[in-house]
Amino acid sequence: MKVPLLDLSEQNRKLRPEIEAALGRVLDTNAFILGGEVAELEKELADYCSTKYAIGCASGSDALLLAMMALDVGPGDEVITTPYSFFATVSAITRLGARPVFVDIDPKTFNLDVSQVEAKITERTKAIQPVHLYGQCAEMAALNEIAESYGVPVVEDAAQAIGAEENGRRAGSLSAIGCFSFYPSKNLGGMGDGGFLTTDDDMLADRLFALRVHGSKEKYYHKWVGLNSRLDGFQGAVLRVKLPHLDDWSAKRKANADLYRDLFIDAGLGEQTVLPAERTNCRHIYNQFVIRVPGRRDELRSHLTERGVGTDIYYPVPLHLQECFAFVGYREGDLPESEKAARESLALPIYPELTPEQIRYVFEAVTEFFGE
Repeated sequence: MKVPLLDLSEQNRKLRPEIEAALGRVLDTNAFILGGEVAELEKELADYCSTKYAIGCASGSDALLLAMMALDVGPGDEVITTPYSFFATVSAITRLGARPVFVDIDPKTFNLDVSQVEAKITERTKAIQPVHLYGQCAEMAALNEIAESYGVPVVEDAAQAIGAEENGRRAGSLSAIGCFSFYPSKNLGGMGDGGFLTTDDDMLADRLFALRVHGSKEKYYHKWVGLNSRLDGFQGAVLRVKLPHLDDWSAKRKANADLYRDLFIDAGLGEQTVLPAERTNCRHIYNQFVIRVPGRRDELRSHLTERGVGTDIYYPVPLHLQECFAFVGYREGDLPESEKAARESLALPIYPELTPEQIRYVFEAVTEFFGE
């Protein structure tokens, strides 16, 4: 049996007639950049995320950069964030000349350890940027309490977490600005790059709508130096077809995670693997299902590859140890939990179209490796 890490073919097959009709609407209107489909998608996304505004852009990476630009992050500023994330989390900060200040992760959730944040705040702190990694919200209630006491805005990197919740509130509605990705592997994935931002703040929304179009609110008149970061009409149309299915897909991912959990616990694999932790009063949407394998992660991955099981490592090198960020001044050992996670984490297939038989095959391949 072959079990890829991600397979979109079944999802796209079922939706193909609707997608083709949606693409046809764009062809009929010639609205290839932004346009009516994107405007309608933005309304639907704002409603889904329980925010006043949603602003489409060209990628999740651009969403992070636009958020920092809207908050006037620049040279001499500091942004507190996590080193255990995708590259764009920190590149958005450094591209503007600001300095990332890293806080280590909670080893159970892989998210920013909020208990360490306050000690990192200085007069130069311009923003705090948690990441809702793998589809689970960071501890936003506690983080917002700290941030508000210092008057520092929070930006959610929610690229992997559309639909995730803390205490009944959706990711993207828990901060000044939420940043999302439509990369095809996401729970709501497009057919190419794309992203969006959320906010309830009228002034921030006004600025973000302009910044994505070269800082222009009126054609050829530029209030700010912005980006060319507009969402394509084709992507808007495709995503409007997919959005009504999002909660069902996320529920299936959760059901797949629960089946993995039951199988691993029943087999007594607690000493060999550590399963993902779910925070109480939270909705985990399982963009990824990441286990820890102390000491033998790479061996297990090679074994699963031989058995036809797709895996990935998110992330093999934490950001504070990336060569391009050496100028920030961190060294190995400075953030031990992030470094340990980089050595131990392994993502297993979790996409909604996985069958119970495929999940059991993955589980059997794991138990075969450990000699159970």
